[in-house]
Amino acid sequence: MAEDTEDLNALAAAYGVETSYTDWRGRPADVPVTTIRAVLTALGADVSSPETARRELERIEAERRARLLPPTAVVFAGEDLLAADDAEVWIELATGGKLPLEPAEPGSSASASRPPATSAGVAGFRRAYRLPPETPLGWHRVRARRGDREEVAPLIVAPSRAPDPGERSWGLMAQLYSVRSSRSWGMGDLADLRELAVWSGGALGAGFVLVNPLHAGEPAPPVRPSPYLPMSRRFTSPLYLRPEEVPEYAAADPETRRRIEELAAPERARSRTTGEIDRDAAWTAKRAALELLAEVPLAPERAAAYAAFRERQGEALTAFATWCALAEEHGAFWPSWPADLRDPCSEAVAIERDRHADRVEFHRRLQWWLDEQLGAAQGAAREAGMRLGIVHDLAVGVDPGGADAWAYQDLFASGMSVGAPPDEFNQRGQDWGQPPWHPQRLAAAGYAPYRDMLRHVLRHAGGLRLDHAMQVFRLWWVPRGASPADGTYVSYPYGDLLGVLLFEAYEAGAVVIGEDLGTVADYMRDVFAERGVFGTSMAWFERDESGAPLPPEAWREPCLATVGTHDMPPIEGYLGGDHIALRERLGLLTRPAAEEYAELDRSLHGWKELLTSLGLDTADMTAALHAFLARTPARLVGVSLADAVGERRTQNQPGTVDEYPNWRIPLADAAGHPVLLDDLPRHPRLMRALGPVLG
Repeated sequence: MAEDTEDLNALAAAYGVETSYTDWRGRPADVPVTTIRAVLTALGADVSSPETARRELERIEAERRARLLPPTAVVFAGEDLLAADDAEVWIELATGGKLPLEPAEPGSSASASRPPATSAGVAGFRRAYRLPPETPLGWHRVRARRGDREEVAPLIVAPSRAPDPGERSWGLMAQLYSVRSSRSWGMGDLADLRELAVWSGGALGAGFVLVNPLHAGEPAPPVRPSPYLPMSRRFTSPLYLRPEEVPEYAAADPETRRRIEELAAPERARSRTTGEIDRDAAWTAKRAALELLAEVPLAPERAAAYAAFRERQGEALTAFATWCALAEEHGAFWPSWPADLRDPCSEAVAIERDRHADRVEFHRRLQWWLDEQLGAAQGAAREAGMRLGIVHDLAVGVDPGGADAWAYQDLFASGMSVGAPPDEFNQRGQDWGQPPWHPQRLAAAGYAPYRDMLRHVLRHAGGLRLDHAMQVFRLWWVPRGASPADGTYVSYPYGDLLGVLLFEAYEAGAVVIGEDLGTVADYMRDVFAERGVFGTSMAWFERDESGAPLPPEAWREPCLATVGTHDMPPIEGYLGGDHIALRERLGLLTRPAAEEYAELDRSLHGWKELLTSLGLDTADMTAALHAFLARTPARLVGVSLADAVGERRTQNQPGTVDEYPNWRIPLADAAGHPVLLDDLPRHPRLMRALGPVLG
């Protein structure tokens, strides 16, 4: 039996599946054998018996010995390419021409505390080949020949570090849907984002605005509120369009504009209340307005611009628009569709695409308008003086029934979802319901869907925040039907994923910020630092070994420094223990509320002592905490707009779905009055809160 387990564990190691890990208490934890088997099966391994597992291990080892190149080669500038021994290796440049590679002198081996960084390392390649200094950054092809065997693989030469943000800058952090103006259709949109950036950049000297993920959701109501469980990360949600900002609005006849104004009126009235944001109502009205605008003929120059957009987006745009059209008819969960529509390449899908040609065209055009309004927001931000402009957020994954999961279904691991192991705040673990990328298949696909997704999000961005930044290193896989506590970590070739990310960030001139809060292996933060990826430091979590707040000089420099996150209440709510009261009411506490309040009191006492010792007035904790952030060496300082206006309510309560109105809280002040974008320049509390960082 021990021999059977030994073979299974060896096979798991070959696939990057952990059989044990260190839990949040720092104690070793073993992964259930049932989980290991389920994960290996999802990865395509036959582990139905000890004999098949042994044969699978032998197959992998033989395949790796025979290979000359990794499925995709990723090399950072100034570093070496790993390939098979005794091979002739050369690069075919994207611009034409050939660069032969010579074997390099053996260098220092990778740190034993880190897993292999690239798929070349995973495959066991050790022979290094030196890239000539003139090798340009970008996508090329690499070829290798040994005897009569020859292989070719995609090659990306990535910059060694992410773009640097330069001198210290600060910026507002906002859940865009919550930031409404007098012209909003019930929720914040890209026109509001443009105005927020112009005002904060021009009048206040802000260097950036960080917003929630703007990924695409359902194409028809009901539209779920979470921006972190999208239908697609490759495309954008048309909920954020401002219909009147679409150029075809100006070209529309008076009757069309009148009808659009009628659709907008009730949603604008809703923006002046503190009721929950109603995405269904907003999208119903906007979709009707945008359908009217889609009927307006395009002027010649507009038609040319649209044709260029469609050519640039390629087949991915048509596939997404097809999914949207089918989802309008069959629902936004493709596994429940008629069987012949579940394959995006089927003849039935082609027939339906032709039958729904008008809806496919409509959804393509929405993405064009979004591209224009995203570009206008970033352009206006930079013109207003922002060093970075808009910093976008990248969710960890996608909905299993959505457009990406349909279009790229072979690249996701079937029967698995992403989550998190038990921790101090979620002792049962978490299951986020998102299918994980299949590491080996993604590499074999040349990382094309990953690359295209990043290129889209970064196209009009000055920066990118990686939610749960560990996503480039490893993810916690939970077998379908299992408890999140019974999942395990599966490793990804982080050097590959970082290389693709850094190249796309380089092309966009955008900084990269990793949300590396919580339990993070030390090597992960080391890798980020080496590659110029900024971390995230949050005041409530920054403590020394005794649990006391970390003094400002002990904070790291390459990070985004904030007071809190969207998963915690704003400062006013935190000070009042609102998060404890809410969790107690919802039955989410794992210990008596009295203990939670006592711990909060101790934490706040420590913070007040530290702030007072620094000469800061704790009578206004919001201003004092932001003054504290200004004293850290952090080169990026983020100020939550909700904190600045005195909002008490949290945007999201982890561990809930409908028990709390997650992602539906509009911006309001401490008294519960709505705060519109129009009010911000004259908002006295906001200016007091921002005062410490403006200097």
